[in-house]
Amino acid sequence: MKPTLYHWEPNANSGKPMLTLMEKGVDFDSHYLDLLNFDQHRPEYLAINPQGTIPAMTHGDLVLTESTAIMEYVDEAFPGPRLMPDDPVDRWRARWWMKFMDQWLAPSFSMLGWSVFIGPAVRSRDPQELEAAINRIPMEERRVAWRKAIYNRFSPEELAESQRRVALGIDTLEKALGERPWLAGDNYSLADINGFNLAYALPLSQPDLSSDEKTPHIMEWLRKIYERPATRKTWEMGRTEMVKRVTILERGAN
Repeated sequence: MKPTLYHWEPNANSGKPMLTLMEKGVDFDSHYLDLLNFDQHRPEYLAINPQGTIPAMTHGDLVLTESTAIMEYVDEAFPGPRLMPDDPVDRWRARWWMKFMDQWLAPSFSMLGWSVFIGPAVRSRDPQELEAAINRIPMEERRVAWRKAIYNRFSPEELAESQRRVALGIDTLEKALGERPWLAGDNYSLADINGFNLAYALPLSQPDLSSDEKTPHIMEWLRKIYERPATRKTWEMGRTEMVKRVTILERGAN
């Protein structure tokens, strides 16, 4: 029985289960949702995931949400290469990194990205249509976040704190990858898939903090993941200009 994945671009949360499915070699049905067109808040999708968040995955009668939990389900439920380490210490390390990414780095990347990409991308639309679309969002905290992004209401203090966290996260990543080739240990894992989907565009979004000169270990880690066949197949599924950002990882691109 094939799963169906409801997703946006191969980026951040949507990219995590997309790349996991590809790495496992799982045949799945792709259902693209245009986040910038508020597809995730339309009745047909809310019937699947009433919270209106993406991604979500159906597998038989199951409806799975939360991207990191979906990754672990895919790894356990389907055949293919094991993406969580067997060693308990490495498995702990993989989960530590996924929590660090999800709770520390992802919100900060999201705020910065919304302020410079998502907000400007939709701000020019009809104000009444925008407000109607925002009012359809089921979760109050998501309505607040969308209004902040669209109307550029992030405070200087919020943006500064997000930038501080990103800088600390980059430093933490660089040190860890100087000690081992992959985040969990000697083998590629879900932690690397999680991290790549947040960090692949670092040389573009944070050029003052991440480059071959400043973060050589991060850059090599990103390039190794970018060169994997599953990553190439996943990024071919993108439909917007966002997917072109990943080409910064071509060797010699800089």
